[in-house]
Amino acid sequence: MKVFRTGIVGTGFVGRIHVETLRRLGNVEIVALTDKFSAESSARQLNISRSFTDYREMIDTMHLDAVHICTPNNTHFEIAMYALDHGVNVICEKPMTTSIRQAEELVKKAKEKGLVAAVNFHNRFYPMTNHLKNIIADGELGDVFSLSGSYMQDWLLFPTDYSWRLNAAESGNTRVVADIGSHWMDLAEFVSGKKITAVCADFSTIYKTRKKPKKNVLAFSTEKFREEDYENIPINTEDNASVMFRFSNGAKGSAFFSQVIAGKSVAIDLVVGGYKKSAEWNSENCNRLVIGNRDSCNEVLEKGFATVHPKTIPLVAYPFGHLEGFADAFKQCFRQVYASIEKPEGDYDYATFEDGLHEMILCDRIFESNEKQQWVEL
Repeated sequence: MKVFRTGIVGTGFVGRIHVETLRRLGNVEIVALTDKFSAESSARQLNISRSFTDYREMIDTMHLDAVHICTPNNTHFEIAMYALDHGVNVICEKPMTTSIRQAEELVKKAKEKGLVAAVNFHNRFYPMTNHLKNIIADGELGDVFSLSGSYMQDWLLFPTDYSWRLNAAESGNTRVVADIGSHWMDLAEFVSGKKITAVCADFSTIYKTRKKPKKNVLAFSTEKFREEDYENIPINTEDNASVMFRFSNGAKGSAFFSQVIAGKSVAIDLVVGGYKKSAEWNSENCNRLVIGNRDSCNEVLEKGFATVHPKTIPLVAYPFGHLEGFADAFKQCFRQVYASIEKPEGDYDYATFEDGLHEMILCDRIFESNEKQQWVEL
């Protein structure tokens, strides 16, 4: 088995998850990291031998097979383009870029170079979401006519909660839609096998001004500061988004995305309606899938080798009753990405840069729909 040399760009909340889950694969050596603010200290904490403040120096000197991009959205394009130009495979956090044009250029560059270019839509890799995809493909639910649900968080509920994601210059035109709504939309399309063809959106922002700490703060931080340690910052991105969807097979859908609902840390809910049965998956109980029946008891399926679809079994790492969650979904995503670097001809479920471009188009059309307050087609 080939051992891959990998570099990490960005060591905030998500970057550290990438480090932890990559080490579980057994065939990936994290040889270096890059971070503008805390390269040396992060390298010591994570036991990574080399650190850089400039990703270019890391890519130029470390002979990497792959780079993981875990930085603010507005930096993804230049880092990914530099890596691809230097023959390095890319795994990028979502959203892929901050504009459709940039995403198109990256898709073109990855094809020209013949490199693997993936976006970490990890929700595809929970065993029970993958099981749902396969039973829908088999016709168990019947033709799908409805996809609905939500993705809610609470980490930006208070006016003193701050992140670079709140700033459109760093996150792009949409925040909630691009940051978490993109996960829900990708999952809905992945499990149903149908693409979103039109959207109708309505946004709201509960704080027009927030208090920004006068120091760098990691995502999901609960650190408290004195009043004089803050500065008032105007907010130009949405806290809430209500979106209706039309799908390629005529199915209809709706979803609510928010980062300001108290008590919801990471709550993804997806309900699929079919002519025979329904199905519901929720991230807060991610090892379970509920199958709804009209004329008999509902079925509650628990993750296990004996309960999932045969095509899903490779995503089940532990026996029945041993829970698998957030970090395990990252691990299974990365396992497939690295397998595809070694064997490109395989059948893989991870999101490619083409999928990332599609999500960029979706986010752009949803932003346009909110601005116009009307339906917009893709």
